[in-house]
Amino acid sequence: MLAYTYMEKGRFQLTEKPEPVLQDAHDAIVRVTLASICTSDLHIKHGSVPRAVPGITVGHEMVGVVEQTGTAVTRVRPGDRVTVNVETFCGECFFCRHGYVNNCTDPDGGWALGCRIDGGQARYVRVPHADQGLDRIPDGVTDEQALFTGDILATGFWAARISDIKPEDTVLIIGAGPTGLCTLACVRLKRPKRIIVCEKSDERTDFVRRHYPGALTVRPEECKDFVRTHSDHGGADVVLEVAGADDTFRLAWECARPNATVTIVALYDHPQLLPLPDMYGKNLTFKTGGVDGCDCAEILRLIEKGEIDTTPLITHRFPLERIDEAYRLFEERRDGVIKVAVEP
Repeated sequence: MLAYTYMEKGRFQLTEKPEPVLQDAHDAIVRVTLASICTSDLHIKHGSVPRAVPGITVGHEMVGVVEQTGTAVTRVRPGDRVTVNVETFCGECFFCRHGYVNNCTDPDGGWALGCRIDGGQARYVRVPHADQGLDRIPDGVTDEQALFTGDILATGFWAARISDIKPEDTVLIIGAGPTGLCTLACVRLKRPKRIIVCEKSDERTDFVRRHYPGALTVRPEECKDFVRTHSDHGGADVVLEVAGADDTFRLAWECARPNATVTIVALYDHPQLLPLPDMYGKNLTFKTGGVDGCDCAEILRLIEKGEIDTTPLITHRFPLERIDEAYRLFEERRDGVIKVAVEP
């Protein structure tokens, strides 16, 4: 089968690989019906993910149909349409039992698919711990509606959940890329008093205005003054940093009011400084790290009820044979691209 493969830093390539087979009683084989390209895939390409293994098939955003299951799999069966979780987790270790599935202690725990084991930019993918990592898609939900459930929607939902957003809060979201937009969709479910989205791209700002009416928008160079003017206590009550640019980490804590929560969703290409003398006295609470993707069933219920709709994010579609072209478009942010759907 064709599989998009991480060859070395700076180079992915479409290669021929054998179809995956069951390796464990808890495995499932999924036929991928729709996949997508994530910014995290670009981080692998750029060499920013040291644990990524050359030779693996990349891709961790996908939906598909279960083809085979191991003897220990009970929650899904062949023929089920499913979302695939970005994280592999056993469900039994200390961290899994406390909901910290990103820190699962299983050898394949955490972000494995498309990073340390073969992922889903291919026709088939093997999913370890399938009872944890697969969720059945409701009959009334399309592949396009469900596509982002296991990764960027799970990330946005997790970020909104851990940020403890209250109805009286002003929430600042930095970055209106795909994950920022999913975060915005999930923050809206909390119904805070005010949402401000900081984004430098005019195209993405226009996207926010069209699809998320009521959210205020501002450019980065105007953000600090704008947030102070449009908040009740001299800054945002909650800041979610989803951009991951060289200057957005500092912008996040500078825009926060004293005693605010700053949730870092972004994955950075470079180390960030925590200038404690500069922020002394602000008494900020930082929440950081990878998504704990254990809310996928709830997200699918919200999609089914019409409370979340991320289909407008799919701006382009490509067959797997043209995935090189899809990556160039996505990486260069051309033609108003938000997300690309890849059809294996």
